[in-house]
Amino acid sequence: MGNYKSATFGGGCFWCVEAVFERVKGIVKVESGYSGGSVPNPGYKLVTTGTTGHAEVVQLTYDPAVISYAELLEIFWKTHDPTTLNRQGADVGTQYRSVIFYHNDDQRKTAEEYKKKLDEAGVFDDPIVTEISPFEEFYVAEDYHQDYFENNPSQPYCSFVITPKIEKFEKVFKDKLK
Repeated sequence: MGNYKSATFGGGCFWCVEAVFERVKGIVKVESGYSGGSVPNPGYKLVTTGTTGHAEVVQLTYDPAVISYAELLEIFWKTHDPTTLNRQGADVGTQYRSVIFYHNDDQRKTAEEYKKKLDEAGVFDDPIVTEISPFEEFYVAEDYHQDYFENNPSQPYCSFVITPKIEKFEKVFKDKLK
């Protein structure tokens, strides 16, 4: 195995974020799960109450020789709305917040600098509210959440929310596709 690194992002429903990053060249593994809260070993039903402090996230294992952390951030920020607090589309609550859990100081600096540049450039109409916090713990979501879009492409949420997101992603990031 190569010199792989980890990245952890929350950008709304983890099914959407997972479906995007599973298509990216240089990503070796994508797992949906929970991070950022105070409750150990949370499950989906508990996290959806919004009382655990956890966000739905994906944890990526990637090859930095193929894709950089900055490139992962670009994909992250361009594939969800980082200006809505605790919400992505119809998904509302702290568990759907836009968040980057950094694994080291380099990731923190890169994320903070990137966020500042996007805000200063006025890329979005509203300020970016993405939380940038230290990574502490990742809890893998239940098996049925893993590869959700791949396993359930005709499920209504997948058809109406994830499919258009994937189509847009594939047009914008052609050069980064597996």
